[in-house]
Amino acid sequence: MLTRRSAFTAAAGLATAFAAGPALGADKVVKVGVDMSFTGADSTDAIRMANGGILAFEEANAAHEVPGIIFQVEKYDDGSATAGQYDPAQAATNARKMVSDRAILAALGPQMSGAGKAMSPILSAGNLATITPASTNPDITDPKFAAQYRPAGKAIYFRTVATDAYQGPNMANYLAQPLKVRSVYVLDDSGAYGVGLADAFQKQAEKIGLRVLGRDRLDPKAADYAAVLTKIKSLGPEALYYGGVSQAGVKLAKQSYEIIPNVIKAGGDGMQSTDLLVGAGFPAVEGWYATISAPHVTDDPKLAAFIRRYNDRFSVQPDDFAVTCQVGARVIIEAVKELVADKREVTRAAVRDAIQAVQMQDSLLGPIAFDENGDLRNKIISVFQIRKDESKPLDSPEQYRYVGVAPSA
Repeated sequence: MLTRRSAFTAAAGLATAFAAGPALGADKVVKVGVDMSFTGADSTDAIRMANGGILAFEEANAAHEVPGIIFQVEKYDDGSATAGQYDPAQAATNARKMVSDRAILAALGPQMSGAGKAMSPILSAGNLATITPASTNPDITDPKFAAQYRPAGKAIYFRTVATDAYQGPNMANYLAQPLKVRSVYVLDDSGAYGVGLADAFQKQAEKIGLRVLGRDRLDPKAADYAAVLTKIKSLGPEALYYGGVSQAGVKLAKQSYEIIPNVIKAGGDGMQSTDLLVGAGFPAVEGWYATISAPHVTDDPKLAAFIRRYNDRFSVQPDDFAVTCQVGARVIIEAVKELVADKREVTRAAVRDAIQAVQMQDSLLGPIAFDENGDLRNKIISVFQIRKDESKPLDSPEQYRYVGVAPSA
């Protein structure tokens, strides 16, 4: 197993080597920006995710899949040591750098919705399309907020995952239906993703008759959540729902295990994280439920060849987000391929339009198509539970046991 530091070093080395690969003859270089949170609490997941996209571009280049085109990855880190996780200010800086490099014709990322909110208006002004494999806050692509997040008009923020308008409500349904939960306490981590997810969950919970006993906001940089957890204990909810990512999630998992060990605990894809497994460890994480806004596919025999190639390349198992990133890269490849086949100039505007029109039937996630706002038309929410498997590395995605699809809202 790679440590977090060695994994980042390996990934950084890969990206540098890949970016420096020679073009063949007069081939046109199409640069693709890859923005993830490579520094901070979610760095291991960022590396695992980004490598799915990098592998897709490597393989397209090796096969000369798009005649006359070489794809070149440029990596951008929107995490900072100051924030300890994604940093919206750094994300905005990265977006401006991408827009200013006229050779960058498309992007993958970001990983986090807070970064996405900072980047989207800048990318819109630069007409630079990005495909996020993980960020799920619905506001970014909601036409009600188009003036804020896509001021230039056209959709530029595409997703290979569904949004929290489905992830939060569907998990409320899961708690109420198969788990028979009757009461819940809601927490968020104050970030754009966490607040939006918790809001969507709470609205649906109240709608279907779950008693919401309270709501609190956690400071991700605070060390101690004992006061709020003690309050929750006194109220006696059957479940705890957390909207947020692993910077606060690691501490919440540790301390909730100590203070409210018998309460059912659930969160969104921010808690579907190997960084959580490493940071909180067993037994604190045991039993937590987490969702992802995509189909669970890594157990599908059809993906065996991809998993083998990924493992051979990076010496680590891919998770479902490595797949959503691979599919995002494949969308960009297919868009450029379409332009070349039609003898159209490969420009930012043309790539954006081609991404919007992509209809993929055989991606690793199944059919892929986007609506006019850039949202994925497929709305599957998958549910996992952390169950310790001694036969697997304890920091492996395989510690998340797939338990089914959440009922739709």
